Amino acid sequence: MRNLNNSKLRIIPLGGLEQIGMNITAFEFEDSIIVVDCGLSFPEDDMLGIDLVIPDVSYLKENIDKVKGFVITHGHEDHIGALPYVLKEINVPIYATKLTIGLIEHKLKEHNMLNHVKRKVIQHGQSINLGAFRIEFIKTNHSIVDASALAIYSPAGIVVHTGDFKVDYTPVFGDAIDLQRFGEIGKKGVLALMCDSTNAERPGFTMSERTVGKVFDGIMSDHKDSRIIIATFASNVDRVQQIINSAYKYGRKVVIEGRSMVNVISTASELGYLSIPDKTLIDIEQMKNYPDDQVVLITTGSQGESMAALSRIAANIHKKVQIKPGDTVVFSSKAIPGNEKAVSRVINELSMKGANVIFQDAHVSGHACQEEIKLIYSLVRPKYAIPVHGEYRHLKAQADVALSLGIPKENIFIMTSGDVLELGGDSAKIVDHVHTGAILVDGLGVGDVGNIVLRDRQHLAEDGIVIVVMTLEKHSNQILAGPDIVSRGFVYVRESEDLMEEARNVVNDAVNDCLDRGITDWGKLKNVTKDALNDLIWKKTKRSPMILPIIMEV
Repeated sequence: MRNLNNSKLRIIPLGGLEQIGMNITAFEFEDSIIVVDCGLSFPEDDMLGIDLVIPDVSYLKENIDKVKGFVITHGHEDHIGALPYVLKEINVPIYATKLTIGLIEHKLKEHNMLNHVKRKVIQHGQSINLGAFRIEFIKTNHSIVDASALAIYSPAGIVVHTGDFKVDYTPVFGDAIDLQRFGEIGKKGVLALMCDSTNAERPGFTMSERTVGKVFDGIMSDHKDSRIIIATFASNVDRVQQIINSAYKYGRKVVIEGRSMVNVISTASELGYLSIPDKTLIDIEQMKNYPDDQVVLITTGSQGESMAALSRIAANIHKKVQIKPGDTVVFSSKAIPGNEKAVSRVINELSMKGANVIFQDAHVSGHACQEEIKLIYSLVRPKYAIPVHGEYRHLKAQADVALSLGIPKENIFIMTSGDVLELGGDSAKIVDHVHTGAILVDGLGVGDVGNIVLRDRQHLAEDGIVIVVMTLEKHSNQILAGPDIVSRGFVYVRESEDLMEEARNVVNDAVNDCLDRGITDWGKLKNVTKDALNDLIWKKTKRSPMILPIIMEV
């Protein structure tokens, strides 16, 4: 697989294209590999029982001696979530900004890995040297604090990777995006720009995070008499800061609920990214000591996730919070594609219990729209454009923006995960494809559920299972007991006794027919049982449950 012309930079996305989530990209130059981000994605509807999905990093394992480190752009799950799993196999140092490292450390602690993994906090403006690469962290804005773009200096040229970003001239915490630095790097001559495509279909600019603060002020002044519950993304520290600011202004106490929310808020306040006025935060146990009009509850579950705090509150199964008529519930988020049904279910449940639900204007995106993407291209002036972070339609929209700015069509690469793009000063082409894929995590099992198990789960979920149990006598090969038929998820047995009786007779006849002909091979007997039962059940019910014959011998 080695290319003879060794002075080329190879860019290999191992995930994060074709979907929103699971972002991970390898940069390789001769004997050095650095990896940007290492995220997870959440399961599709047909991945029954799967908790999360992580990237297949076989390529990194095969080249472990070249891998110098992970460089992380920001602390969202789709950029850091797979680290604990991947680091078990590829234990190299991690480099990121302060809050991002804080959130990663929290994950490592949960996996008992804190002592085994090297971590280094990098400040914006700082550079690190890893093998043939120098990586500079550039300040950007996003819906989590401490987000960075990366300038990756390689002997073949400079690649700028934006990470997830927007341009916010008035951020809630810290400085605005360092546009000046993008311009300075652009002047040096940039080989390629890898730019966030999540909002590339949207024209115009993304609003400043601060505009949401004004909306919260308005909500609190309009609903002075009711308890206010606000659901948002746990990681959006600036959003939480603005809710706290508004609550303090209107004399309300704040309760934080939801495991991920509590984790992020405690990490952010320990590291100084959140300022909470004294005596504003109260424990959920103390909420009953205050009248409703003096409380704001900040919670997870804005995406309708069934186990998150808001869904449990809406379904009346939360141990400490019940919805009362007159409560005001604010969704400070937008439904991620695929979650619309779950969100609308929660809104309906809350409304039925008498809550007043608000979901307009209480959210702004953390991603750049077309005009901000154009701004970055104009500052960086790359030779090649490589859209990243998004489904095909998002990558295509970004490519169209690059085209409109005068980048030639042959210099724009819409890649798929696993493609190997070789870049030199005067050439760029996709030269190879490496193995990539998704590894499914179910409970403590990583990768032990594959396509066959998922197919079985779907079969069981759609048609149920029928188990046939019979006992044969060892030497005479007579049926001693059974066949007994047990079913789950197929039909309600008590109301289908005739069908079950008929099934028993059909199996009995089929097996006896085999035994009479001297066929005693268990595999053959099981197949005959399956076929006979399948035919009958399909004829009678037009269903095809999973059939499991079990033969015992005495």
